[in-house]
Amino acid sequence: MEKFKENATIESAPIDISGHENIEVFGAREHNLKNIDITIPRNKLVVITGISGSGKSSLAFDTIYAEGQRRYMESFSAYARSFIGDMERPDVDKINGLSPVISIEQKTTSRNPRSTVGTLTEIYDFLRLLYARAGIAFSYLTGKPMIRQSEDQIIDHLIKNFEGKKLIILAPVVKGRKGHYRELFVQIRKMGFTKVRVDGVVMEMVPKMQVDRYKTHDIEIVIDRIITDPSDRFRIAQSVKTAMSHGNGVMMVRDEDNEIHHFSKYLMDPETGLSYDEPAPNNFSFNSPYGACHTCNGLGQIEEISKESVVPDPNLSISRGGLAPLGDYRDIWIFKKLDAILKKHKANLTTPIKDLPEGVLDVLLYGDDVPVAVSSKKYPG
Repeated sequence: MEKFKENATIESAPIDISGHENIEVFGAREHNLKNIDITIPRNKLVVITGISGSGKSSLAFDTIYAEGQRRYMESFSAYARSFIGDMERPDVDKINGLSPVISIEQKTTSRNPRSTVGTLTEIYDFLRLLYARAGIAFSYLTGKPMIRQSEDQIIDHLIKNFEGKKLIILAPVVKGRKGHYRELFVQIRKMGFTKVRVDGVVMEMVPKMQVDRYKTHDIEIVIDRIITDPSDRFRIAQSVKTAMSHGNGVMMVRDEDNEIHHFSKYLMDPETGLSYDEPAPNNFSFNSPYGACHTCNGLGQIEEISKESVVPDPNLSISRGGLAPLGDYRDIWIFKKLDAILKKHKANLTTPIKDLPEGVLDVLLYGDDVPVAVSSKKYPG
């Protein structure tokens, strides 16, 4: 037996299993094809184009693909074909050079204003997970990373950074809301606390205590006053735990310089106290009310009235159809209101819009805060 030489190479070339270089179609008459003969090169990218109804699908799918599939099925055993059934031969005289075929369906999508490249390619779901699970939240007020701290971390922070200093431990219960809060103060007293901090001022609790119901208030419970000492860790821990409990996971500390420090087991800006919810995938979805922009509702566009469409020709007066939605002058209430506004600004309905005093057109379109008296025969007042 002849041996191969060491390091010998064997060059390969594309093998045409049919023995033909082309697919040859003779006498194709399927559907609207009129006895077509055509030669299509193999191993090439071929595009079939034409106007609607010219027979593109009839040639590609109903003739070539159908015949290739039929021949492939005929290679099965009689037993296997009994489960598949016979396939009808397309209306064609002969096809040469045809090998097994596949047909790939084009996935059509409906036009949806909420669809983007990300949603259509389904990569958007992975991006939402990435931002929700691996993203770092930043405060939009200070630009600094948001942090969360456990109770032990807060205790260690206080002992390390405020050793020997007087601190007031606070639990926020009201932030930027209106009300007199009589019932809240009663509940706080029943819990055994004697002082609260209202709008930055620490005050003693008194019976029937309340605040101005028409102003917004910030109210914190004074949990404890301490001098930070590492040996007094148990008391500090109890105060922190109590503050976090009454503050729903949030607490504040006022130091000797009256500076406020914010702490939270949730994401929070330590400088301003701005707090975010824990990020979740729906926070990054414009199709969810939790993640959608409140201005455009997740559509990415805002519908506004086009001033140029309302006033297509500034050479016209309002009586001649200068305001397109109203048309020409009619004896109706809206024109009487416009006439009253124009007369107030020393103009009238016959004044071309381009000659109206500055700002009057904006008053007509958007209104202003100055009332205008309007009268008619039906409503003389």
